[in-house]
Amino acid sequence: MRTFGAVVQALREYKGLSREGFGNLVGLSKHTVASIELGRRMPDPDFAERAEPVLGNTGALRKAAPCLARQPGLAAWFRQWARLEKQAITLYTYECRMIPGLLQTKAYARQLFVDELPPLTDEQIEAQWAARAERQQLLHERPNTAYGFIIEEHLFRRCTGGEEATRELIDHVLEIAQLRNVEIQIMPLVQESHAGLHGPIRLLEAPNNNWFAYNEGQMSGQLITDRKVISGLQSRYARMRSQALSIQDSTSLLQQMRGDL
Repeated sequence: MRTFGAVVQALREYKGLSREGFGNLVGLSKHTVASIELGRRMPDPDFAERAEPVLGNTGALRKAAPCLARQPGLAAWFRQWARLEKQAITLYTYECRMIPGLLQTKAYARQLFVDELPPLTDEQIEAQWAARAERQQLLHERPNTAYGFIIEEHLFRRCTGGEEATRELIDHVLEIAQLRNVEIQIMPLVQESHAGLHGPIRLLEAPNNNWFAYNEGQMSGQLITDRKVISGLQSRYARMRSQALSIQDSTSLLQQMRGDL
């Protein structure tokens, strides 16, 4: 959408038209034209046909318009990280708020989507789950990628979605933990020393061995490329690996929690 918008802007400026002038010719406000050019708004299906005669009939917009598409189910601020995930050779995740998306079940994720405010439609909920389920295939499709997860114990004990959903979730996490390229550790509920109290951490190593980090908050996300910041997050994650339960003890705790439900 940003690329399409940049082409619209370049053709408009080449023709010497202002946004308001162009908008008058194609039946749009100058604000709508600005949103299209900045990639914030999907143009109407017939926009290209209306705009082509005004912008010189180059055919560029007609050919580009069919390629326009949103990524349903992925938040705008998350898409850049999602693209990096598909190429990562190492991916480390620490979570203290919810089970990481790569490990969620449909029942668990659906409860998160149902709790969204403002409320989502059934179609939006299905689109979000479809996008999440597609991401989860990375665990199986990229067996040479090393995945590490440190998850707080209380996330399972909260029973998000109910006891049945939690049993299913624990069974699923235990199954994923059997993959050779996945390591799952549980941070115990009582832990007097904890390097992750500042919040969640996501670290990713690209094929060229560059590292990236990602922080997500309320309705926003931040891709981090600053090496000094990433180094600090790597140190915290490394410390947490020694503070969390071992992989074997984490599995035993999950099995115990499963039996208690």
